[in-house]
Amino acid sequence: MTDSPVLLDVDARGVATATLNRPARGNAYDEDLLHALIEGLRRLRDDPSARALVVRGAGKHFQAGADLDWLARAAEYPPDRAFRASLATTTAMQELNEFPRPTFAVVHGACFGGGCGLVCCVDVALATPRALFGLTEVRVGVAPTPISTHMVHAMGLRHTRRYALTGERFGAEEALRIGLVHEVVPEDRVEARLAGILDETLLSAPGAVAVTKDSFLGATGLKLDARQMALLAHESWMQRASDEGREGLEAFRQKRRPAWAS
Repeated sequence: MTDSPVLLDVDARGVATATLNRPARGNAYDEDLLHALIEGLRRLRDDPSARALVVRGAGKHFQAGADLDWLARAAEYPPDRAFRASLATTTAMQELNEFPRPTFAVVHGACFGGGCGLVCCVDVALATPRALFGLTEVRVGVAPTPISTHMVHAMGLRHTRRYALTGERFGAEEALRIGLVHEVVPEDRVEARLAGILDETLLSAPGAVAVTKDSFLGATGLKLDARQMALLAHESWMQRASDEGREGLEAFRQKRRPAWAS
């Protein structure tokens, strides 16, 4: 179904592709996209023919973070629904981070907020030279807690503190320098580079890959338990529902500066 917010495909070699499919919104996520991604990842996890997973974005951008119109609506949700909305983000990241096969992202265009979170959760991230990154949640009064652990894992605390607190945008070469992506590859060569890495990856034994990946995550404390997931989701919805969160999202919709930046 081409109108689904996440398109899934598995080729003859077992390379699965999950394409974020809201191009008119820069593939910004809402509850529908998050639940489709969670369902798709779980389905692929149970598919023995899937040997690797590539995450892509349809259209001009990889993933522009949360849909701010949806966040504004979510700020009005009752507490139980607001918590579940944030937990969907946390769960989607966990499912990708702990996916038992090798995972890849091909980043082009905008990659903001949760898009950076997705990149932090894959095993191999390639970016084109004109890709643009940003952890911009604080600019609209919300907090990136659903992706916080994954950002620190990928970039280290030092770089995460800078970009998650300043909200600065940065380019592909900086993303490479701080460890957010593994390689920057020209647009006309990125598909060939991905194919080459996939060829190497498919030489690895699937069971050994799953055990190795699980061991790495477990040994470094990067497998989140239910309590940690709930705490991250709680922090997220509480800030979104705060006066700052409401003001920031309303300012964005009105195309003005929020009160704290005036």
